[in-house]
Amino acid sequence: MLNPGLVLFEEDSRLIDKELQKLNQLARAKVSFLVDKDGQLIASIGETGDIDTTSLASLTAGNIAATGGMAKLLGEKEFSILFHEGEKDNIHISLVGQRAILVVVFDDRSSLGLIRLRVKRSVTALTEVFDKLAEKMAKTDSQQGGSSPFTEITEEDIESLFG
Repeated sequence: MLNPGLVLFEEDSRLIDKELQKLNQLARAKVSFLVDKDGQLIASIGETGDIDTTSLASLTAGNIAATGGMAKLLGEKEFSILFHEGEKDNIHISLVGQRAILVVVFDDRSSLGLIRLRVKRSVTALTEVFDKLAEKMAKTDSQQGGSSPFTEITEEDIESLFG
């Protein structure tokens, strides 16, 4: 799960967007997006105009949570890949480490085999981005004495600012 205090640096955001763009193009997908495990949309690339990506991100996280419950009932740790086939569109969902969820929506311009191949490569690349981000966050925390700069702000400070 992503740290609730996660700060996505601009360079990391660019790397994520670049990887999603590459995945979307090479896999011939309609849309690819990355969601944290709480259902917050991190990034999206592709034909997003007709898709409510915010709702889809939230529902995807719920799907992962429900499937995790089923996995535990069957004695599995988790199911790291999910696939839903529709009449026109298909959805491939894959966990990126324990940090995020990669969602790829595709139609008959692509195939499940191509999607799986490209997703596997992208998951590796995205995992590296998140690992480096975690290192940066740890380094930043240690430089700040392990505390957030916002912990010193009180309700009185907020009231005086907006009051």
